[in-house]
Amino acid sequence: MKRYITSKITSLMLLVLTTLGVINESAAQQDSQYTMYMYNTANVNPAYAGSRETITAFLLHRNQWVGLDGAPVTNNFAINAPLGDSNFGWGISFVNDQLGPTSENEISADLAYFIQISDNFKLSLGLKGTANLFKLDINKLDIYNPLDPEFQNMDTEFSPNIGAGLYLFSEQTYLGVSVPNVFETYHYNDNNTQINKEKMHFYVIGGHVFEFSDNLKFKPAFLTKAVEGAPIQIDLTGNFLIHEKLTLGASYRWDASISALAGFQISDSWFIGYGYDMETTELANYNSGSHEIFLRYEFFNNNRISDPRFF
Repeated sequence: MKRYITSKITSLMLLVLTTLGVINESAAQQDSQYTMYMYNTANVNPAYAGSRETITAFLLHRNQWVGLDGAPVTNNFAINAPLGDSNFGWGISFVNDQLGPTSENEISADLAYFIQISDNFKLSLGLKGTANLFKLDINKLDIYNPLDPEFQNMDTEFSPNIGAGLYLFSEQTYLGVSVPNVFETYHYNDNNTQINKEKMHFYVIGGHVFEFSDNLKFKPAFLTKAVEGAPIQIDLTGNFLIHEKLTLGASYRWDASISALAGFQISDSWFIGYGYDMETTELANYNSGSHEIFLRYEFFNNNRISDPRFF
């Protein structure tokens, strides 16, 4: 922008976030960040939709960097299911992100097609369509000149996008690659002003379930995210499933944080999970960590597979 803007977010917040690439356009990891990504895979890969062979509803709340003014807050609701007895799956999701003076809402629809490629493995092809609503609340900004015409038409901005993914899986193993948003989009872009640019993100996910006994399973998993201008983000996770009820694990986000994970299968339908992130960077001096909680409900369990997958 041509004129200097100071947000009501503390100057420290701006300095730290800009350094980490959260606000800086040239080095931003702009997609929503999740520690419990392994339970909501359709959010990053549309080819996952319907792969659990039952109707699955998912609700998540993430409060990042607690104690840091203007830090990200994410809410996510999603539902996905197989499409009757066909080889198709579908999904719908809603994501709300709050970051300082900005608010972003995304509504997405997923369609997946499953191909049996061997006795044990299926390959799924997925497409995602997204409607994005981006809003900058100028009332949360201290503007050098309140009459600046560049800030007089900051209505909610709509931008569509599409994405795609591949997902290879069996009862014990999965591997996927995806690009949830193919088009790079600009928010409030004209000849003089550009608030934000959304870049293309590439994801690679994978995991395998080791069955040590009837009552103990272990699933290592990973998520890799890459975007132009930012370091590659790698999440490494290990979860134990005990007596098909209790899940305990830990996660490491490369050069960023370590996390403790827990989940409990309340009933055949209800599963609740919690994750806590502790920063390993200097940002740990200015916040008390990140909290993530989710609830999953699966319908029609009398029709589902007899041995549900651990992913």
